[in-house]
Amino acid sequence: MNFNERIQDILHKEAQAILDIPVSDQFEKAVNLIVEQVHQKGGKLVTSGMGKAGQIAMNIATTFCSTGIPAVFLHPSEAQHGDLGILQKNDLMLVISNSGKTREILELLQLASTLMPELKFIVITGNNQSELAQRADVCLFTGAPGEVCPLGLTPTTSTTLMTVIGDILVVGAMEATHFDVHQYALRHHGGYLGTRSREQSQKKD
Repeated sequence: MNFNERIQDILHKEAQAILDIPVSDQFEKAVNLIVEQVHQKGGKLVTSGMGKAGQIAMNIATTFCSTGIPAVFLHPSEAQHGDLGILQKNDLMLVISNSGKTREILELLQLASTLMPELKFIVITGNNQSELAQRADVCLFTGAPGEVCPLGLTPTTSTTLMTVIGDILVVGAMEATHFDVHQYALRHHGGYLGTRSREQSQKKD
């Protein structure tokens, strides 16, 4: 297999893994929970993950912020040194762990639940039988495909699916809250997206 053929193989495997994400009512439940806690009750979405999953969680938080859902990233280790204080009434947590066994994430859930017993959790994981999945109010299962990494170890396919699931939640929340281009423009004052959104908003006006 030459390099171009290998690229096509990787693209096919990643695309198929996305198409194989199990679609269930858990996605609708997750979107409804985000809309209820954040948009309606005035809380915020707090995302968390460790390592590569943490980078995805951070990206999901910033994307939600730009589309009308206030969100912040909470590092699970820093949470144990005071940052847990970011949690407030009506907040909602979205945590990511491919294995569902990440020690820091499990500890975070315990600490957060002790601080705020009413706090709800959305979990994105590749292990829907894990302790993390069992403790979730909503569990979004990636389908647990193999990684395209030749060692089968490096987070590649798994992080792609985490990102896609985050996109599903963002788009679902945008549609549920009727987030429009005018609201988008108000949050984007600079750069290409800012200019484009303002132009589209002015056309609608």
